[in-house]
Amino acid sequence: MKTIEKRDFSLPETLDRLAVEIVSRAGDLGVDGIEVAISSGNGLSVTVRGGACETVEHQRDKSLAITVYHGGRKGTATSSDFSAQALADSIAAAKRIADYAESDPCAGLAEPEFLASEIPELALDHPWEIDAEAAIELALECERAALSFDRRIKQSDGCSVDRYRGAHAYANSHGFHGVYRGTRHSLSAIMIGDDAQGMQRGYWYSAARDPEDLEVPEAVGATAARRTIAKLGARKIPTTELPILFEAGVAASLIGHLVSAISGAAQYRRASFLLDALGEAVLAPSLNVHEQPHLPGAIGSAPFDGDGVATVTKAIVTSGRLETYLLSAYAARKLDRTPTGNAGGVHNLVLQQGERDFDAMVAGLDRALLVTDLMGFGVNTVTGDYSRGASGFIVERGEIAQAVEEVTIAANLKDMLMGIVEIGSDVDLRGNIRSGSILIDHMAVAGS
Repeated sequence: MKTIEKRDFSLPETLDRLAVEIVSRAGDLGVDGIEVAISSGNGLSVTVRGGACETVEHQRDKSLAITVYHGGRKGTATSSDFSAQALADSIAAAKRIADYAESDPCAGLAEPEFLASEIPELALDHPWEIDAEAAIELALECERAALSFDRRIKQSDGCSVDRYRGAHAYANSHGFHGVYRGTRHSLSAIMIGDDAQGMQRGYWYSAARDPEDLEVPEAVGATAARRTIAKLGARKIPTTELPILFEAGVAASLIGHLVSAISGAAQYRRASFLLDALGEAVLAPSLNVHEQPHLPGAIGSAPFDGDGVATVTKAIVTSGRLETYLLSAYAARKLDRTPTGNAGGVHNLVLQQGERDFDAMVAGLDRALLVTDLMGFGVNTVTGDYSRGASGFIVERGEIAQAVEEVTIAANLKDMLMGIVEIGSDVDLRGNIRSGSILIDHMAVAGS
């Protein structure tokens, strides 16, 4: 490991070899198990405002974590310095921490039979060879399109272009090692509108692994402007109870609470509003949820999880009933189950979509609140109590009638999930949870 300093750490094969070498060297400590996770990446981010470049950021990062297990004790050391001496110090530090840690019979590497036996090609790597000058021009095109959309768009609060390419390697003393590289790029715009009734801010963004899949800058800018204009004249409404239609962009957060509740950590800590819910109804009977970690080019795709366990397509909820918890190797031991490939989270959680798109869902509503933005953190994932600030629109007789702001929507997450009436076909592909708009039968709306 004396020539480590000369290596090109942007290359996946370099990270893979380094992870294997560190495991081999740490093996001399005589411990029960060793694992190493290494990440490296580089990117560019530019922001323009008012027709001028505001920021240009070049990112280059790398980090590693070395974990040793011995006698049920665990020690982890991290470093962003990949020099030979720094790595030797990190290995020694991890062992030293393990020597003083409390023993935990559930600590340790994932069993060999669960580790990924092959690394599938998932089309995750789509580098965007765009320099700062070209990125600035794209951001300016986005801003110009937004500012020219309507005279009520008074100013820009920033248009950004981001590109990133990174690699992740993992190896352990069971002989497993794997590496994959991926990209994520985005365009975004935030606009400020103004009329006689006040100012409003609106935004839009496009994100994808492949730059060819991004919306064009003019479309991003126009959408941000359109959403801003729609908010003008927003007001509170009287306190009431209404059906709630969560726009696809915010609906994923609702499903995110479900994910947290069925995670292994929440279950073994006894800190979940869906405690011991396996086999029980957690969603409306018509709903199905699957994890699809091998979708080509998807944001959440990955060949293995943070433990090196193979990711697999699986049913999470079938006909409303919970099929599995989401388990790391440690959580699986705590619950006396097998790991599910979810150390680090989910990989493309997909809700079965309905037949109607967003417009059709709105057209079918008599009176409801369409939620386009959520604020605050009033969610208790232990009790399920849910209370968040919201803004959006009142829907009257199938049409969007009035912009709404400064209201609070409240219910219990159990009731909300069981009260899902419909999921739209307007699936948002920009994140790790793929959901269309979600209609809930009723929630309390606190306003004026």
